[in-house]
Amino acid sequence: MSDNNHESGEGLTDKVVKIRRCAAVVKGGRRFSFTALVVVGDGKGKVAWGYGKANEVPPAVNKAVQDGTRKLASVCLDNSTIPHVVEGRFGASRVKLVPAGPGTGVIAGAAVRAVCEAAGISDILTKSYGSPNPTNLVKATIDALSQLRSKSQIENLRGVKL
Repeated sequence: MSDNNHESGEGLTDKVVKIRRCAAVVKGGRRFSFTALVVVGDGKGKVAWGYGKANEVPPAVNKAVQDGTRKLASVCLDNSTIPHVVEGRFGASRVKLVPAGPGTGVIAGAAVRAVCEAAGISDILTKSYGSPNPTNLVKATIDALSQLRSKSQIENLRGVKL
């Protein structure tokens, strides 16, 4: 597990969550290829994950960053935290995100922490259930963040004033 933070163009930060090595046995021995899972965000409410494959690690990371920047999605934030409790699911992984008061920090495991920090969330409590697979945890966290709604958005949806 690598914790590399990079500052890429357009003010985006990327964090390598997982690098995996795959071996293909060929006539001359083993041929290795690498996959990289990267979380990309602007720190102001936009976040995405990217996946890249290549014969060496740096090109795999670059491909993953490009993949992530193509699918950046907006996240509803409430200052430095989230507006309400939300749960995301992907595969056998579940992630529960709970808003926290100022100064709490990001209480999360490595995969969930990478997503929260890339999105610009600095105060949050999290709990993950089920599979600890980093790929599924990242996708479950982004699923949870995509379900967030602000108070004004909910008022518009319901047609009432809360």
